[in-house]
Amino acid sequence: MTAPQGTAARTPWLLIVDPQRIFADPGSDWASPFWGEAWERIRELAAHVGPERTLVSRWLPTADRTTSWGEYFRAWPFADVPATDPLYDLVDGATELTVHPTIDEPTFGKWGPQLRASLGAAATAAPLLIAGVSTDCCVIATVLAAADAGARLTVVTDACAASDEANGAAALHTMSLFGPQVTLASTAEVLAIAEEPG
Repeated sequence: MTAPQGTAARTPWLLIVDPQRIFADPGSDWASPFWGEAWERIRELAAHVGPERTLVSRWLPTADRTTSWGEYFRAWPFADVPATDPLYDLVDGATELTVHPTIDEPTFGKWGPQLRASLGAAATAAPLLIAGVSTDCCVIATVLAAADAGARLTVVTDACAASDEANGAAALHTMSLFGPQVTLASTAEVLAIAEEPG
């Protein structure tokens, strides 16, 4: 039995933005206080979507230091370590959520050739669920670039972890202004939509 025409195009993908120790470990200067709760929701979403349609990214400190990234790393010297440092490892359990190679980028935004190649035709056809950290940095940078490229995005609000409550609210508000390319929904709302018939 074949799937109804168009079903594949409507089946969502999930991008988990930067589930790394530098953003999750309480001892890190960049740890999100909301990571634990978001990680629970992320795992629910990944279980729903499945490893074939789940992608994981990492932010790595490999940008050219002759650019403004040099000033950035001087402002945050704790992060100016080799990409092989354990700070940049994925959190436990993240690699098991996908069958795809990790999308490694030296930029806040992860929308680029690697991500588009992983998505293939789904890049602008299928819904793309966005979760991860930090709502007010790498998540928003990814979402706005993807929206500009014509992707169909749902930011899963309770599966994103912000640097603090105010910054997270500001980032979500900003992304909400980019409809219809960008919509906001909770994990429960995403899963409820998936269970609707037809």
